[in-house]
Amino acid sequence: MAQPTLLTFNAGSSTIKLGLFAMDGTTPHRFGKGMVDLRREPLMLHVTEGAEKADIPLDAKAAEDLDEVVAETLEVLATQFRHDAIAAAGHRIVHGGDRFRGPAPINDETLHAIEALVPLAPLHQPQGLRLIRSLRRLRPDIPQTASFDTAFHQTQSDAMRRLPLPREWFDRGVKRYGFHGLSYCFIARELARVAPELAARKVVVAHLGSGASLCAIEKGASRATSMTFSTLDGIVMATRPGALDPGVIIHLAKGGLPIEEIEAMLYHRSGLLGLSGISADARDLAASDAPEAREALDHFARTIAGMTASLGAALEGLDVLVFTAGIGEHQPALRADVCRRLGFLGIFVDEERNSRNAQRIDAASSRVAVFVIPTDEEQVIAEEAASLLSAAD
Repeated sequence: MAQPTLLTFNAGSSTIKLGLFAMDGTTPHRFGKGMVDLRREPLMLHVTEGAEKADIPLDAKAAEDLDEVVAETLEVLATQFRHDAIAAAGHRIVHGGDRFRGPAPINDETLHAIEALVPLAPLHQPQGLRLIRSLRRLRPDIPQTASFDTAFHQTQSDAMRRLPLPREWFDRGVKRYGFHGLSYCFIARELARVAPELAARKVVVAHLGSGASLCAIEKGASRATSMTFSTLDGIVMATRPGALDPGVIIHLAKGGLPIEEIEAMLYHRSGLLGLSGISADARDLAASDAPEAREALDHFARTIAGMTASLGAALEGLDVLVFTAGIGEHQPALRADVCRRLGFLGIFVDEERNSRNAQRIDAASSRVAVFVIPTDEEQVIAEEAASLLSAAD
């Protein structure tokens, strides 16, 4: 009997990650994975998991509606994987506000609610909407679902989510939302699988990619996180500054810099790129001998260590530190630097295990367990979509 296929879309600010899952039973099993970088000319579908890895050129252009890109990508995936008919599509949506506390089927009502949250996530929210609308036009027969990065953090208390502003602004939606929730959800579950004796204790997870944040987790639930109202806050990122004195923004605005220019600088020209003047990619900086590159990476490690300590204070203790996402999973030197700065908390890594990206890298003398666990947001999207579809049957 043919197994229906579930397709996942994980939209970044300029990339589309794709997953193909066989819906056999209660747990979707991935059999294909790919990525399209919308910044490249010509476009290319990078197949990174499946029968064979490949870079497949696309004729489509990245227009505003993405219809051509989505249509050709579906055709190429069908040819490459010879999969059964697509039964559903699940999407990562960055912002769910307080409206969405879990995944939701996409219909006119939820689509309008997602669109209303664009001002809160102007870099990512529009990308998810573009994909949803394109697939609706091309394949209206395919049910779609949304999984929200903010939903995992709904377990935080109002006191933790409140910003130090006049209280009425909290009721108007100006509060800590938190992001990267799909990644944290996966890591919390995976830690429970690989180290059940530690998973219920006080855990800080460092999701370190081009977007980066940390989350304090206790008993598998979010208690605090470094990203707050927007994806600009917290630790320094590839092109975003992390925590920044609000007086800087006031100064720039009073100096005559248009708000659109300030926004573009904060989202696209700050962070590691701004600090180094060389690259937004931590791999490029690690390979560079330029003092500006070293300075940027030092700043990065310092803010990660500082936020780890801060979230440990929010938990009133720290038992486990987990590194995940592209940088967290693959850059031993950065992990070692962060943990060196946290030696005062009794965090020490084993050099040999850290150098080979072992799953557990803490030294025997460490009072805190340190893990490297690959994240899988697409798996969470697929499982949430499958759960919604099963409930609808």
